[in-house]
Amino acid sequence: MDTPPDPYGPHGPNEPHRPHAAPADGPSVRIGALMPLTRPGWAAAGRHLLAGLDLAAREVNEAGGIAGRTVELVVRDTAADPGRAEAAVEELAALGVAALAGEYHSVVARAAAARAEALGLPFLCSSAVLDALTDGPAEQVARIAPAQSHGWRVYADFLLGAGHRRIAVAADPSVYWASGTGILRDRITARGGTLVELDLRTLTPEGLCEELAADGATVLLLLAGHPDPAVPIVRAVRRDHRLAGILIGAPAGQPELADWATLLGEDGAGVPFLRYLPQHLGPLGARVGSALRERLGEEPSFVAFEGYDTVTVLAEVLRSHGADRTRIAEAWPSVEVEGTRGPVRFSRAPGIGVWQWVWAPVQVADRDPADPGRFRVLHTG
Repeated sequence: MDTPPDPYGPHGPNEPHRPHAAPADGPSVRIGALMPLTRPGWAAAGRHLLAGLDLAAREVNEAGGIAGRTVELVVRDTAADPGRAEAAVEELAALGVAALAGEYHSVVARAAAARAEALGLPFLCSSAVLDALTDGPAEQVARIAPAQSHGWRVYADFLLGAGHRRIAVAADPSVYWASGTGILRDRITARGGTLVELDLRTLTPEGLCEELAADGATVLLLLAGHPDPAVPIVRAVRRDHRLAGILIGAPAGQPELADWATLLGEDGAGVPFLRYLPQHLGPLGARVGSALRERLGEEPSFVAFEGYDTVTVLAEVLRSHGADRTRIAEAWPSVEVEGTRGPVRFSRAPGIGVWQWVWAPVQVADRDPADPGRFRVLHTG
């Protein structure tokens, strides 16, 4: 099989990257780009995010750049480490980037957002969904991805609508997973269901199966890292005949990316997850999807579309308001840009401290058991 194109070209993941440089009238406009490209971060998600960021930057440059100036992505690998992200934000601010883009992991994005707000550096977050991305109202930070509370309520409604009333959650310890558990519990118990929590700090995959067999839950939700411990848990549950009727779910979206299917094969099918795509892509989304598919050598995930939309929005802000950081941040409430998944506008959403796109489209989907390479849309919200 051909090797997929490297999404950051000949440069390493921590080197400046000027996508398809067009003739420039002055120094490039630099955008800092944060994402996980190495373990323990989910590198596959980072690769998709970077592919989307990079494709949009190339198209901006091919169209003449920002007032004739080339857009340059300055990429930093966060490796899912909040401290590393904070250091990267400090470095990128000192390098003079006009704004920050990206990040996939919510806890990492939260650390980056706090430093960006403190430094007066605009940050358009692409993929992290944690509601409390900042401790309070932020002026510098905006977000493309929907808030966790919005998407995970849609997921809870899907489970309840399918008749599930006793739902088990296997969770790793983290702010993100704890937040997700709370959202699910509130939605499910308010509608007569029960949520059972299983602590992955004390349970092996086999021990988890014992707990499930004794409990009688009809759903197991994996609020856990990928590939470990999520992949071993799926394998153990699939091989336990006592659990043949249980639905495995992964609201955080682990089955979206190809490495899930590569590791699990048929075992990874039929696992509902959240994805942020419309039922049908419009002309822009279809064109971008085709270009991303060629760049990645595989089906692009919603994360790649989030990356593309991030740079598309930033480019429009830079064209209309210039590269001054204060003016960029002031522009968030006036942004209106056609993205791959609909018009992007930012506003203040209740309980959300950042400028938020309300909302990106939400689907619950899974990999088709008859063809794990194909996705089925099970529910929209």
